[in-house]
Amino acid sequence: MPKSVETAAQRALPGRKAQAARNDELILAAAREVFLAEPKAPISAVAERAGVGISALYRRYPSKEDLLRTLCYDGLRRYNTEAAAALENADDWQVLVDFLQRVVDADVHSLTVRLAGTFTPDDSILPEVLRAGELNEQILRRARESGRLRPAATVADFGLILESCAAIALPDPARSAQLRRRVLALLIDGLAASGDLPGPPPEPGEFAGRWRPRT
Repeated sequence: MPKSVETAAQRALPGRKAQAARNDELILAAAREVFLAEPKAPISAVAERAGVGISALYRRYPSKEDLLRTLCYDGLRRYNTEAAAALENADDWQVLVDFLQRVVDADVHSLTVRLAGTFTPDDSILPEVLRAGELNEQILRRARESGRLRPAATVADFGLILESCAAIALPDPARSAQLRRRVLALLIDGLAASGDLPGPPPEPGEFAGRWRPRT
């Protein structure tokens, strides 16, 4: 069962609201574990893993799609938080390195690899999508200003790198994290290399199209 760490904000809430906040944290942690292991798992498996009643889960998330949407939207918000934090670095090249390491450690892209196409996105996520685009461009610009970034590298290549690391998933989470960092170090060296790259970078539609519901 996922462990819940009560935050100061939760402690400040009245009893029932604090319990609801704790339940929501448990549900989202459980949903991440359950759906990353098996995207087709029933929502009842999440309630069982979280240790909450199915009625409590349905009060917060009326459907599996609502739960999946929230899970992935939270992942994008975490991505933006880590990207913004990386941009605070004074070293232009280290901004890019710090960004990639932060996002890999947060394991955000496992959600993309496993859950893209399992629900219908709505317009509520557009501000975070636009924010992610702005942050990505700032990181790319800073990396270029460092003089170390491979000329052919693009923002889309960041996504390829992050998904490649997320694809490393062993039964031992600590070992997975270790190997992801190892592969990331090799890929970062590639970003600092010279020479042409084979083929064009991904088109925006190639990534976005995966979020259309699978038939």
